[in-house]
Amino acid sequence: MFELLEGTKLSPVFSDSGVDCYRVTGREYLNRYYVVSEEGTRNLLNQPEIVGFDVYNCMLKPTTRMMKYFKGEGLVSSANILSILRGALNYPLEESCYREKIRVHDISFLSSERVFHQAEIAGLEIKYSKLAMVPDSTLLIGDIVASGDTLVHCLRYVTEHYRKHGAKLRNIILFTIGGFKGIEIMERLTKEFREFWPEFEGFIGVYYEGMFNCYQDKGVAGIQVCNVDFYWAKGLLAPAYRRQSLSSRDTLFEKCIIYDGGARRYEIADHVHEVLEYWEEIEELADRIDFKAFTDERLGYVTPVSFEDWIGYQHYEEIPVEEARELYEQEKAYWASLEGVTLKEIAQTRIREFTTALKKYMI
Repeated sequence: MFELLEGTKLSPVFSDSGVDCYRVTGREYLNRYYVVSEEGTRNLLNQPEIVGFDVYNCMLKPTTRMMKYFKGEGLVSSANILSILRGALNYPLEESCYREKIRVHDISFLSSERVFHQAEIAGLEIKYSKLAMVPDSTLLIGDIVASGDTLVHCLRYVTEHYRKHGAKLRNIILFTIGGFKGIEIMERLTKEFREFWPEFEGFIGVYYEGMFNCYQDKGVAGIQVCNVDFYWAKGLLAPAYRRQSLSSRDTLFEKCIIYDGGARRYEIADHVHEVLEYWEEIEELADRIDFKAFTDERLGYVTPVSFEDWIGYQHYEEIPVEEARELYEQEKAYWASLEGVTLKEIAQTRIREFTTALKKYMI
């Protein structure tokens, strides 16, 4: 999986009104992949205290600015939105199109749910479907992509529906808080779709704040959820996101880059329970967790590291050297700031802060 980003660089495209856009370059991909960074999504990814409507609102400005960019590049003119319930409802695709005067002809809905057998995921089942066809248009999707199984399942279902009715799609734009596994999926599906739609332009992947890695084991702490929890190692992150994350001592050690999007917006008590359960478990295990190894795992490299190596790890070769140097020095200061701090202390602080902030949602 890691070779997906080997040789890539984060190349600035534009910086406008607080929105920074980068394109992933250096590899011959079939598709276009972007990273977009803005204060709202930085706050969302760094603060599980943000819940309810604010989850949606945090994503509105960067989404709208990217739709403006795609419209200007001639990549979208009319659209059909595919909402993969329930997390997709966090993504403000319809409103961003409205603001940029991009016509949304229809909105399709799919409910793809995991099927369990003896506590193991046995597959996926589409339990609700309301599909509309807009031939030769752009399909817009907003979804969290970890393993990507749900996305693949739903896209094959939709494209089969189009094919049965003799219609085709122009391209697909995916907005995601997600892992770089999504690149592998989009590259594979582009080849697959072009077998029956030779004119298919491909995917445009938009990652909020970065392309993250997804745990394939339980991690240093021994409690991470495989193919669900995101972290930084081997990823590709927006500089401003790294800067904000490491301006706080404790943010790096949160359970995941983003907790479940659906519960966070619509079942907030469940979200609160999940966050507290993680920190309570960290507090209990803290004395048995190698704190430095845990820190290095989250940062994505073994500290200390030289500036030259750090640049390579972050894919920052095309970031202005002054900006990169400043961020590197901030990270060095962050390493030093953890001396004398214990993981138990961090866990107790986060439990207190989170409980205070969202006490009204606790049951």
